[in-house]
Amino acid sequence: MNLNKLSSLAPRWQPSGLRRAVCGAVALLGVGMALAQTPAPLSQQQVKLLAAACASCHGTDGSFVGPIPAIAGRPADVLSTQLLNFKHRAPAGTTVMDRLAKGYTDEELRALASHFSSIRK
Repeated sequence: MNLNKLSSLAPRWQPSGLRRAVCGAVALLGVGMALAQTPAPLSQQQVKLLAAACASCHGTDGSFVGPIPAIAGRPADVLSTQLLNFKHRAPAGTTVMDRLAKGYTDEELRALASHFSSIRK
């Protein structure tokens, strides 16, 4: 079957100027709405799953005693600032945290900060 012949049989639709404008506006509206949607907040289960990755260095509940700083019970705003700095600014003297933080969204890092700040030492 020759596709060229089929395409020549199809009616040629040429949108008018008004139709073109309406179609463009609808497309832009759809893109704008998609960009404006915010993702659902992370569930407690999701945050606990993310926090499990921190256990190898910071201990199961973030209160490891040793050369690596404990993160349990620290203020959420302090932890959040540090995590976001690791991700976006990579402070000097950072071991692996700058590379690890890049694997998380800012929302996930804030959720982790909130999670560890809620743990009492």
